[in-house]
Amino acid sequence: MRQLLLDLLPETLPTLDNFVPGGNGETLAALTAWLAADTPASTGFLIWGEDGSGKSHLLQACGFVYRDAQLTPDLELPDDLDDLAVDHVEALSATGQIALFNAFNRLQAQGGRLLTSAAQPPSHLSLREDLRTRLGYGLIYRLQPLSDEEKAAALSRQAEERAMKIPQEALDYLLRHAPRDMRILSALMVALDHYSLEQKRPITLPLLREVLASPPEV
Repeated sequence: MRQLLLDLLPETLPTLDNFVPGGNGETLAALTAWLAADTPASTGFLIWGEDGSGKSHLLQACGFVYRDAQLTPDLELPDDLDDLAVDHVEALSATGQIALFNAFNRLQAQGGRLLTSAAQPPSHLSLREDLRTRLGYGLIYRLQPLSDEEKAAALSRQAEERAMKIPQEALDYLLRHAPRDMRILSALMVALDHYSLEQKRPITLPLLREVLASPPEV
């Protein structure tokens, strides 16, 4: 089942349309307007919040050159950048911080955009002062994690769109025992639908337990 989930992930690639905003409608609207502007009011846009709140989803959905500082702390950027998204900036190495500072200056000079994410607002980040100040110049929005009720509502809508009949006890079990990340939950719903059709069995709690027996690695 783990391989099935990995095979299904391209079907749930992050987009602005499939982001579940919950109480983050203002942040999503501000980001959408910033991306759509011919001339952005600010070079930088920073999104901060706890793990699982959707920061990576939004950064990957924007279509920019994407880097995750947890994976590439030195950043290693091409010289011909137009727009850049850097996830988890608090994980940047000293070399990566210099690279991001220089990239910010280049983007600002040529009218480009820098979208970043962090676990905390710029004033609380342990970064070199010139970079921290640059990040603080731009737009700053916090992402609130979805409540269980908001996740349940989003998964129920997804089930309706796929004509899935999932009992409430299975949905409750999924929210209690699956990873909290909404993208993974959505991938699990797709996997559950495919597995149900493959096995020619209705979706039940035992069927869901079979899907969850091998945790997804995404």
